[in-house]
Amino acid sequence: MDKPLTAPELAAACVCLGIRKTARHVARRYDDAFRPLGITSGQFSILAALLRDEPVALGALADVLGMDRTTLNRNLKPLDSDKLVATTASKDDRRVRGLVLTAKGRSLLDKAIPIWRKAQADSYERLGGIPWPKFRSQLQALS
Repeated sequence: MDKPLTAPELAAACVCLGIRKTARHVARRYDDAFRPLGITSGQFSILAALLRDEPVALGALADVLGMDRTTLNRNLKPLDSDKLVATTASKDDRRVRGLVLTAKGRSLLDKAIPIWRKAQADSYERLGGIPWPKFRSQLQALS
């Protein structure tokens, strides 16, 4: 029979806990960087995912962001209230709604991208020489 683990041993060994803790710390650093613009890292990700010429269906956007539709809807509300995103009908099917960046959303994103680039450079440096594409593929192997 295996020896029972202590709480510190379990915390040190648990992949799930380690990744969650790291994800919270990384998100907090990006949140701090975006704070002067009044957005969070999650909101930046949504706005960045909408940086395209065509409207994006809610389900497709949720897939890109790795979120369920309910969570995405909840996160879209403040962006919609601030007039950073808008909903539009599809050209092909008026019943299908798509999301787009507004001019105000694009302007905010233009200010946010240099901040994101700086946060990215810091994150790459913290990886200690591990190339991001290799690290990303290792993380994807866990999912």
